Amino acid sequence: MSTTTLPPTEKTQPVSAPPGGLSDRLKAERRLGWLLAGPAFFVMLAVTAYPILQATYDSLFSYRLTDPANRSFVGLSNYGVILTDPLWWQALGVTLLITFVTVAVELLLGFALALVMAKALSSIRPVVRAAILIPYAVITVVSALAWQFAFDINTGFVNSWFAWLPGVGTDTDWFGGWGSSIFVICIAEIWKTTPFISLLLLAGLAQVPEVLQEAAKVDGATWMQRMFRVTIPNMKAAIMVALLFRTLDAFRIFDSIFIMTNGANNTESVSFLAYRQTIARLEIGLGSAVSVLLFIAVVLIAGIFIKGFKVDLSQARGDR
Repeated sequence: MSTTTLPPTEKTQPVSAPPGGLSDRLKAERRLGWLLAGPAFFVMLAVTAYPILQATYDSLFSYRLTDPANRSFVGLSNYGVILTDPLWWQALGVTLLITFVTVAVELLLGFALALVMAKALSSIRPVVRAAILIPYAVITVVSALAWQFAFDINTGFVNSWFAWLPGVGTDTDWFGGWGSSIFVICIAEIWKTTPFISLLLLAGLAQVPEVLQEAAKVDGATWMQRMFRVTIPNMKAAIMVALLFRTLDAFRIFDSIFIMTNGANNTESVSFLAYRQTIARLEIGLGSAVSVLLFIAVVLIAGIFIKGFKVDLSQARGDR
């Protein structure tokens, strides 16, 4: 059975459109869109552009906040110091590991929860959706504190509840080693943000034409065949958006690490490294360079996702 997706629709200009141009109606719609979204767009651009430009400028100087008189221009030396320091690569490795594990697990769990919300009885559907989305409404710091309390060797209940599992005992110190610390951080992130992915995937499920599902049933396709040949191919845009947003968010992880380990046991992320250089050590130049490298990494991740999925979002939303 071949993959069943909606055939691409050739984009054509309206009959009233001039040759090679846009119709008056389409021009009016675009003008209205800019009038409605333009002010917010320019405000967001100004709010985000200034810190990025300021950080880029500061990264070119050797500048310690406690000694502003000795500020000096060093060019790209700060970037050389960071990229040749094993601490940067260790933080990058921890960040990539947390990002990969959490996003992969959240995608699978989120898709399962989206199917549950989509197929639930109409009478209980609002309750099911509300219950699933509750973790996402919890503030990240509160969530991290709750999970830290649960796994703490002195105050937590996880050791006593799961002492029957191999490797778990009443004296297990979850925050005493690198692996167990990363495990708890990932669990906290997965619990907190899986509802976000499930919500986006639920919207994608709603966009799958029911006529394709019925056609696949008539052809004798099993549930698994319909899932991989009909449902998932037609959810490509929603999956890309969910993965992109969540990957960018996971790559900038800071709150959970700050609350649970404060960077101990080599659990520093790139964001935590930028915080420690800028806020704790007051090394504005080095901290700004770390922040700029983090920004560049985020842009590269976004570009890889957009190019890799090859999704035309205008077609995905039905823009003709």
